[in-house]
Amino acid sequence: MFGYLTADRGHLTPEEDSRYRAAYCGLCRSLRSRWGSHSGLTLNYDQCFLILLLQSLYEAEEQSGDETCIAHPLKSHAWWQSRYTDYGADMNIALSYLKLRDNWEDDGSLAALTGSAAFRYSFEAVSARYPRQCEAMDRSIRDLRAIEKEKREDPDAAAETFAMMMAEVFVYSEDRWSAVLRQFGAALGRFLYIMDACVDLDEDAIRGHYNPFRRYYGLTDNGSRFDDILRMILGECLFYFDKLPLVTDAGILKNILCYGLWTQFDKKYNMSRNNSNGIESV
Repeated sequence: MFGYLTADRGHLTPEEDSRYRAAYCGLCRSLRSRWGSHSGLTLNYDQCFLILLLQSLYEAEEQSGDETCIAHPLKSHAWWQSRYTDYGADMNIALSYLKLRDNWEDDGSLAALTGSAAFRYSFEAVSARYPRQCEAMDRSIRDLRAIEKEKREDPDAAAETFAMMMAEVFVYSEDRWSAVLRQFGAALGRFLYIMDACVDLDEDAIRGHYNPFRRYYGLTDNGSRFDDILRMILGECLFYFDKLPLVTDAGILKNILCYGLWTQFDKKYNMSRNNSNGIESV
């Protein structure tokens, strides 16, 4: 369900691409310094979107530099961080722990058990710092598991459960922007859940895994069958996004929402995207 919030770097300017990569390196740096070198295994670009959005909205003080690291020992690279980088790192750890725990409880995966044990202390520390967000994550993942076990053929119920988790993650603190951030996060959560179900439909059907679309769509369906659903939900997401006074990094954020967000879907269904609003079959 994760791994969709990435930029289409082919549509970024060189300056935007450098800024984006530096945000990722800053997140990696924050993860390792706050939660140990093993936390780097959870690193992904999803939290960069959260960091860029909050930084663009609140314009916190930044620290930056160039350095080598374990992953890139021979060539220095740029990084930047702010308080929202640390927040993104904490949310990354919490989500990773809960996902590993869920995999252990669902599938009995020993790898997931070992991974969740490694991050349990970190999760407890993040929960103490951000109880509202972590309680929402825990509740949503448990509710999703219940929906899956019941095999409820209602995409809206599962999507709304995931939406409630994302709504709280996007609210760093209660202030004048909290309502819009919650609405944006919820709409984005609905989109991510539905898109993930679309992308995984055939694999879930073959393996007998839960997917709310299994009853309504067959393995031969192509991506155009899902266009109206996805565009409608993304339209709601963009509506709330446009209510936020974003200037710095707005181009990167729009790139992720209008291009990068569709990368896995387009690859799965052999689709091409010529602009931010249209899809054409190849």
